[in-house]
Amino acid sequence: MPELPEVETVVRDLRPLVCGHRITDVINGPHRLRRPWRDEWNERVVGRTVQALDRRGKWIIAELDSPARLLVHLGMTGQFTVAPLTDPLPTHTHWYLVLDGRWRWQFRDIRRFGSVELLADAPTLEAFLAKRLGPEPFALQAQPWLVTLNKSQRPLKALLLDQAVVAGVGNIYADEALFAAGLHPLHPGAATTPAQAERLRVALAAVLTRAIDERGSTIRNYVGGSGLAGRYQTAFAVYGRAGQACRQCGTEIGCIRVAGRSTHYCPTCQPQASA
Repeated sequence: MPELPEVETVVRDLRPLVCGHRITDVINGPHRLRRPWRDEWNERVVGRTVQALDRRGKWIIAELDSPARLLVHLGMTGQFTVAPLTDPLPTHTHWYLVLDGRWRWQFRDIRRFGSVELLADAPTLEAFLAKRLGPEPFALQAQPWLVTLNKSQRPLKALLLDQAVVAGVGNIYADEALFAAGLHPLHPGAATTPAQAERLRVALAAVLTRAIDERGSTIRNYVGGSGLAGRYQTAFAVYGRAGQACRQCGTEIGCIRVAGRSTHYCPTCQPQASA
């Protein structure tokens, strides 16, 4: 599933391609996405201009020149790109907007776990996201972050995957941030010291910033809004490297299950009783 760096890359790629352009048609395919598009939304979108494009967690938000907001989630295999209307329609394209009668802003999703929907206005959008998302990783404050970790007995890996704890982090960047912080994935949140919490807070921001600079990670289907793949997968310290040597100490990278997810770590650099 695309995580914060991948979604941020899509938004940055798309912003100059869609902002300021007028929506002249909506085409909804025959196959339903996870949150199906409603035909009655068409009249609230056609004729409107895209004014802004932003990200919150793993969600993409398009602001129109009306109260309505488009809310997009890429799911596991979603690709949100712009192409000339004259180009052949890619397979598995389930929804698209026509921009200025010339461009196709298209949502392609092989597994159809993604979604595109319309929310009435900004307050409705904020209420929708507030129920689901904690703070952005770049906005974490040291003391509230420590309190959040300390009030849970769950392991750090599970806490990082919880979107209500911190928004946008998924399996890849949780593993990479824990490695950068020198913390074991099973380390309990309640046992986290102020120094450990600060290392993790700093590591999250650093890992995510570097990943954004590298256009995210392409493992299978992910491409940015311009159709280009990510590069950060070549720099993984632990994720997907089980059985390989740690780039830092040479120890074999281990893999365990935490919160139902494959979790990669270095037993030497991330000792169980992390200091």
